[in-house]
Amino acid sequence: MAAIFSMTFFSMTFAVGFLGTGAPARAQASAPAQAPTAPQQPKINLTLEQRHVIKELIKDLNVSPAAQNVEITVGATVPATIKLNPMPRVVADKVPQIKSHLFFIEGGKVVIVDPRENKIVDAIE
Repeated sequence: MAAIFSMTFFSMTFAVGFLGTGAPARAQASAPAQAPTAPQQPKINLTLEQRHVIKELIKDLNVSPAAQNVEITVGATVPATIKLNPMPRVVADKVPQIKSHLFFIEGGKVVIVDPRENKIVDAIE
């Protein structure tokens, strides 16, 4: 009986020791897979018609483009050197969800900016 107890104790000790040392080695051996980054989606939901209206109305206002090249990525912070324009009333009347937003023109795109975070929420080509 003592031999069985001793063998069982040894087996359990070996199993615990083996599992305890083997798990971290496997976790360290494989690096977590990086998912490919997809382009960020606009943070405001505009229909194609609303996007067209915004682009056409702002184009008709002859707003000067930004004085420097800016990274136009949804979620990017707009540099303080970029002059942001308030959303024109004519645009806000047609697309009310962006009435409090600001915008600038860069490379023929209307870039819509959230004034609270100073981040790009959409870019309309």
